[in-house]
Amino acid sequence: MAEPGSIVAGYDGSAEAAAAVQWAAQQALLRGCPLRVVHVSIWPLLTKNLGPVPGVADSGLERAAQAILEDGVSRARGAAPGLDVEGTLLQGLPASYLAEISAGEEMLVVGSRGLGGFLGLLVGSVSLELAATATCPVAVIRPDLQPGGPVVVAVDGSGSPAALADACALAAVWQAALTIVHVRHTPPGYGLRGQPDAEEPAGDILGSALGRARTLAPSVQAEGRILTDTSVPHAIIKASEGARMLVVGTKGHGFLRETIGSTAHAVLHHARGPVLISRRGTAARSVEVQ
Repeated sequence: MAEPGSIVAGYDGSAEAAAAVQWAAQQALLRGCPLRVVHVSIWPLLTKNLGPVPGVADSGLERAAQAILEDGVSRARGAAPGLDVEGTLLQGLPASYLAEISAGEEMLVVGSRGLGGFLGLLVGSVSLELAATATCPVAVIRPDLQPGGPVVVAVDGSGSPAALADACALAAVWQAALTIVHVRHTPPGYGLRGQPDAEEPAGDILGSALGRARTLAPSVQAEGRILTDTSVPHAIIKASEGARMLVVGTKGHGFLRETIGSTAHAVLHHARGPVLISRRGTAARSVEVQ
């Protein structure tokens, strides 16, 4: 089995980013891989006056950026003593650098807001962009953590192999229960138009996913649920209440390559707990759970 890559955590000094760094540190410790804390300063894009104020020690925007990074590294080490933690300070646009620096790594972890400050919208513009551009799994951490909850993963007709593998990996390192859900989408009026029953295909999809999960993570207790709803995201979000992590795949089929599917987009905006978007790129590593 290949050596695991690093977990990369973005940190901007916000409370949301602090929770993300601490979560990333604990996950890295469980997986036996190093953690890279990254702070991307946007100030050089806005001003050239980065130096200290004359006569004022530890002042200036450059020093402030370094202090933010040092704080993030300190929080990571406090959350996971003994963990190999590296700090990286970059200057530019956070989403571009974080996507580039995390290519092929184990995971990218960010807070639900921050990493863009006033530029953030809803889930945070940078978090949303990374969910669409990163080439490794992206964990978006929210303050509403449920350490005793199961890992919930949504699978579609393809079986969502990347999402299922990521969910199995999380459940295995946590020794948490795994809940696999598949949503039967029923448009309004479905029962009135005489469509054939989709119960059998849904059962086949779920049964196949359960079999794969038991192969990937034999020590994990896994169960399957078939959900029926007029809204796929609504069903997934409702099923994830109390979950330790919700894992979904991404399918972007728009004019732009760097997009995510409508389900992943809705889940990111409305799920109350942490969400893992399972992304894979040409440099991504295969996932196996021993």
